[in-house]
Order: sequence, then structure tokens, then C-alpha cells
Amino acid sequence: MKNKGLQTILFSTVGIAAVALILVGFNIITATFKKRIDLTEEKAYTLSAGTKAILAKLDTPVKIRFYCTQSEQSTPETVFLRDYASRVDDLLAEFKQAGGGKIVIEKLNPQPDSDAEDKARFDGIQQQALGGEPFYLGIAVSMLDEKQTVELPPNRERLMEYDIDRAITRVATPTKPVIGVMSTLPIWGQPSNPMMQQMGQRGSEPWVVLNELKEDFDLKRVEPTAETISDDIKVMLVIHPKEISDKMQYALDQFVLRGGKLIAFLDPYSVVDSRSSNPMMGGMSMGSSSNLEKLLKAWGLTFDTTKVVADTTLLMELGGRNGEPTRQPTWLSLTKNEMDKDDITTSEIDNVWLPMAGAFSGTPAAGLKETVLFKSTKDSQLVEGMMASMGPEQVLKDFKSSDKEQAMAVRLTGKFKTAFPDGAPGEKDTNAAPAKAESLKESKTETTVVLVGDTDMLYDNFSVRTMDSPFGRMAMPMNANLNFAQNCVEQMSGDQNLIQVRSRAVRNRPFEVVKRKEAEANQRFQAEVSKLEAKLQETQQRLNELQSQKKDKSQRFIMSPEQEKELADFQKQEAEARKQLKEVRKELNKDIDSLKNNVKWINIMAMPVLVSLFGIGLAVVKSKKTGAK
Repeated sequence: MKNKGLQTILFSTVGIAAVALILVGFNIITATFKKRIDLTEEKAYTLSAGTKAILAKLDTPVKIRFYCTQSEQSTPETVFLRDYASRVDDLLAEFKQAGGGKIVIEKLNPQPDSDAEDKARFDGIQQQALGGEPFYLGIAVSMLDEKQTVELPPNRERLMEYDIDRAITRVATPTKPVIGVMSTLPIWGQPSNPMMQQMGQRGSEPWVVLNELKEDFDLKRVEPTAETISDDIKVMLVIHPKEISDKMQYALDQFVLRGGKLIAFLDPYSVVDSRSSNPMMGGMSMGSSSNLEKLLKAWGLTFDTTKVVADTTLLMELGGRNGEPTRQPTWLSLTKNEMDKDDITTSEIDNVWLPMAGAFSGTPAAGLKETVLFKSTKDSQLVEGMMASMGPEQVLKDFKSSDKEQAMAVRLTGKFKTAFPDGAPGEKDTNAAPAKAESLKESKTETTVVLVGDTDMLYDNFSVRTMDSPFGRMAMPMNANLNFAQNCVEQMSGDQNLIQVRSRAVRNRPFEVVKRKEAEANQRFQAEVSKLEAKLQETQQRLNELQSQKKDKSQRFIMSPEQEKELADFQKQEAEARKQLKEVRKELNKDIDSLKNNVKWINIMAMPVLVSLFGIGLAVVKSKKTGAK
């Protein structure tokens, strides 16, 4: 027995040592190959196909210098920084492997008064403070004489791959395409007014969408009053062309016909413009729509500037009175199901917010092909924009599904014909024959126009979450709104491979079953609500008729006992109807909230329960085998 026990211990010790040696050997061999195991659904921690395509096009080596101060202290901040730097290092190692010898990585530890610190400053890496200690964290990307600096704030980790790709693209192609930008909204920011400064108010910064585009493109401001578009502009970005003149529409018409590409964000009811137009009235303004009516008519489309899309499946919950969530059927949250999965601008995004968007209708003119980029579900309806802005309750109450998908963003491709066959506006009056001769009637080559039925989606408050950090004021995306805008511009003029990388930064995984059940519950209970409200209205009308018979207090006993009884009955019916209506609305919220909670608890508890059952089953099997021995 002793020999048997000794033999067991010996075999166990040798087995453990063998396993340890195998693990050490495995780690030594695999350490030379930097490959992360990515278990996320969207493969967020694996180099995208876009990155690999960008690296494959390199014909000159690119040097990436990674600066990270390695602190000897062990505070929570320094531990977090080391862990984050390790993830950056892993990503750079994958870049090196995928680069096929064209990516050279250099790691430096810029300690105070060191050569590495001098290099960091020379490369434009800004010194930061962490717990009172200075440190450097950043990347310098260089090719020949071109150099770009990449900041590495931890709150942009999901955008890290895109930031590095963008820097590589810039040094490989230093000339930026020229993009024209025209808008009647304060997208360029507003300088501070001295009088307003005294009241504690400051000017506004340019919108984040412009700051992002500036990184890749040369933006050229085009005033809404302009009558021409310069030839160096290859893409025009038009945002909320409110009350646009015929001359500006003619300029855009000729721009498209000579091969330029147009991206136009229109709006039936701009929330941003309404608020800025009349802030003292809570944003109530009549002049908040925008359109390119003459151009759209020539292209075979129409855009109703009085109606917005309501959708009970895509509706968002926003803060309402007393901070309580309120369902807003005209504020839509689109998923991949409402986007063109095969189009490069939308195939990689799945979370877009559209506040009070409009819809495009009609059949494209001959020679044009239409692609619907954004659409609603069939549980949608067009409603009056002004009424919808006053509150969602009435929209939900009167909602009747059109059983039709609404196109909220489209792309037209082909050879366009002019919307001004008689030439520039005013030519007939001035007999300007030379100018008329220069007017183009049809594009010689195929070009592209993208039309979006919402402008508010680009506004900072509806697209990004800003925060202060040691790296300055940072903006993190709340959705894929700006990704979509950048994708459109990128597709028109830039490296399309960047689209695949940038679009992976924001992912939305909604409870699709919950959203569908929520819409069904809303329709089911809304019918009962409408019925009770109609009954309540009828009762109130009858009460008013009876009470009007009581001319004044001195004549209160003119009513007969039967009328008095009828009045009391109707008052009781009114109270009962109000009570039932309150209960139905309460039951609606209860069913929806219960469904959400059940799904959440199933997701939270399913895995622990399965693991526990597996462990119990394993223990039972093991105990039976032991008992058999």
C-alpha cells in the first residue's frame, strides 16, 4: 500500500511538472506571434479587413514610435496606465505582423531629462500629468518627410485602430481632398459676444462633425448666399439649406452636372434650428424646415417639409416631465435591419439616431438609380411635424400604421439632368446669352448624390458625449451618426477602407424582441385607451350640457330630480372612465417594463445557472463512479 501511495505521488508530481513545462514552452513559442483571441461578436479586437487593405497598399516603410512613460510607482493610476499601454502594444504588434515588413515599431520610455523625452517633444507628443507625475502617452507615425501624431486617450480605445489607420493614410497620401461645406446652422461655432460674456455666456465651438472631417479633408466654407462653387471642390456637404435661393440651387445643379458629388442633409423640422431661432419660446419656430425642392423635382423625388416619420418599433425613450422616461415615436433609433447591409456606407454601422426625420418619395428620373440607405419599419406613419414637436402623447394616441417603409436616406447614382433647362435664374430678364451658353444640361459622366432627411443627427448633443480628461476635452460617440456622415464623405473622396475601421467603434445590440413586443403592446393597449378617451369625452360633453341648464346658483333647483340623477350618474361614469384609463396606461407600462426585466434577468442569470447545473451534473457522475469502485 505504501509503495502504491508513493507511486501515485510520484506520478502526480511528474504529471504536474510535465504540464508546467508544456505551458512554459507553449508561452515561449507563441510569445513571438502576437495574436489576440477575440470573442466579441463584432471582432472589435481583431484587425479589420480595412486595416489590412490599407497596409497592403504601402510601398514605403512606415515607422511608428510608441511613447509611454513607465512609472516605477504602483498607484491605481499607474497600474491602469500599464495595462492600457499593454493593449496598445498588442495592437501595434498586430499592425507589424499584418504590414508584411512595411511597419516598423519603436517603443520608447520618455523619462524626465532623457533622450526619449526630447524625441517625444520633437514628435509633438504632449506631456500629461497623472497623480501629479508627468508622463507621455502617444504615437508618432512617419513616412519619409511626413509625420502625424496620434493621441491615445483611454476613452477612445475603440477608435484606436481607426486613429492609427488614419495617420498611416495621411503620411502615405499627404494631400487632402477639398470638401465644400454650406449650412444655415451654427456648425462653424460662434464667437463670444462681449455683452453676453458679461452675463456668463460663452461662444460655441465648431460642431464635432467638422472637427472630425478636418482631420482628413480640407474644408472650404461656402456661404448660403453664394452663387458659384469653385472648381477645386470635389464634394459638397450641405446641411439644412433653409430658404435656399434659386441661384444657390442652380450652383449646386451645375456642380453636380460637371461631376461633383453632393451630400445634402435636409429636414422637415430641425430641432436645433427651432431652439436657436426662438429660445425664449422653448424652440417653437415655424421656419425650421429645409429642402432642395427644384433639384429633387428634376431628380424625380419629393420631400414633404411638413411631416416627420413616426415609428412605434424604432421609437426612443427620452427624459420627460420630472425626469420620467417618455416614449417619443418621432425620435428613431435605427438598427442594422433599417439600413442597407450591402452598401459600404451603412454595412458596418448599426446604431443611428434620427430626431424628427422626414421621408423621400417618388420615382428617380430616367438614368438615375436609387439606393435606400435608411428606412423605417412598416409600423410607421407620417405625422405633422409641428404637432409632433408639442408632445408624443397625441402622436401615439392617433397612430395608425401605414404598413409601408419610409425612405429617410437615399443615394442617387447616374447621369443627372439639369433642374434649370432655361439656364441660370434671371437669364431671361437680362438676356445673358454667354452665361446661358455655358449652362450645362446633363452630366457627361455618372456622379452621386446622397440625400438624408434629418440634420439634427449631426448636432453634438445628439451624436457625441463630451467629457474633460487629462488629454483635454474629448468627444466619444453615443451612436453611429457621425460615422455615417464621415462614411459618406469618405466614399465620395477618400480611402474607403477607413469606413470599415471607423464604423466598428460604435455598436448597438438592442433587445429586438423587446422592441417588437413593445410595439405590439402599444398597439393593443392604445386601442383600449382611445375607446376609453372617446367615452370620457362623450360623458364630459353630456355633463356640460346638463350643467349648462343650471343658469346660476340661485336657479340650481330648476333641474328636475330625474335630471339631477342623470347628472350624478354621468359624474360617476366620468370618474370611473378616468380610473379605467389610468389603469390601462399603467398596465401598458407594466407589461413593457416586465418584459424588459424578464429578458435582462434571463441574460444575466442564464450562464451562471447553466454552469451550476453542469457542475452539479459532473459531481453526480463522479460520485456514482466513486461509489462503483
